[in-house]
Amino acid sequence: MSAILSVQGLSVHFPTRQGVVRAVEDVSFDIDAGETLALVGESGSGKSTVAAAIMRIIPSPPGIIAAGRIEFEGRDLVKLPENEMRRVRGSRIAMIFQDPMMALNPVHTIGAQIVEALTLHTNLTRRQALGRAVELLELVRVPAPATRVGQYPHNLSGGMRQRVMIAMALACDPRLLIADEPTTALDVTIQAQVLELIGELKAKLGMAVLLITHDLGVVGETADRVVVMYAGRKVEEGRVEEVFRAPLHPYTRGLMRVSDFEGGTGQAMPEIPGTVPSPFEMPSGCAFSARCEVAVEACGATRPVLVVRGPARSAACLLLDEGRR
Repeated sequence: MSAILSVQGLSVHFPTRQGVVRAVEDVSFDIDAGETLALVGESGSGKSTVAAAIMRIIPSPPGIIAAGRIEFEGRDLVKLPENEMRRVRGSRIAMIFQDPMMALNPVHTIGAQIVEALTLHTNLTRRQALGRAVELLELVRVPAPATRVGQYPHNLSGGMRQRVMIAMALACDPRLLIADEPTTALDVTIQAQVLELIGELKAKLGMAVLLITHDLGVVGETADRVVVMYAGRKVEEGRVEEVFRAPLHPYTRGLMRVSDFEGGTGQAMPEIPGTVPSPFEMPSGCAFSARCEVAVEACGATRPVLVVRGPARSAACLLLDEGRR
């Protein structure tokens, strides 16, 4: 399968008075048509910044795409003029945000917001677009869609609002759907329903999905491949079953311990000790070394490079360089 999206050497920086925040540094990955790739990591790892760079919605100033290419359907989005990028954004590439209440306009009806997306990117009349809006709400299993188009976001539950966001994202039949923590604000039952819905729509429409999450349980249920990020850099990549069976990076192993915890009487929830380093005080070596249970002295001084361990399988750890696990 050919890559529908190829991100190569992406770096996103935010110059500040205290120094340059390197939010994303030298990140590369591909997504094939019909594939789900998960970007995983703690808050502040750079996942959402990668998504914003792909959509070209990095707040500028102060943010800049300092280096790299983002090739989508044969074009480098980094170099695309803004008027052409507007035609790509929302039509060829769509995004679901983690907080639908912030993403939806509270003073416009659900129908009006879907109609706006349709009339912006298609040749449909407003009447035709309204009919299509009802069809889209039905597609994402919103009950009584003909009634819902006349309601406002605050009239809907959190799960229904997220379904509306998915309907808006699918309005123009995108080739790539970016889902940024799409279930964060939802209870467990609704989370499962939303993830199942995204999976069904992906299979039905043949689109690729970039899933951004901190939850490895979600990754295990929905993704084909996973990229693990830490402090703005990619630290591991591979097919989900391979990464889950034998994680190569100590950070990935830590995330899996936290994700696998089921609780019990007197049991403390496992955690990765320490905190993500300040973006103004990044170590010269491995950014995870101060929190790593197996770090050696060299880890704090030498930045590891990605070591390939098979097709689409790699990790950045000095212990892998030296043949140790």
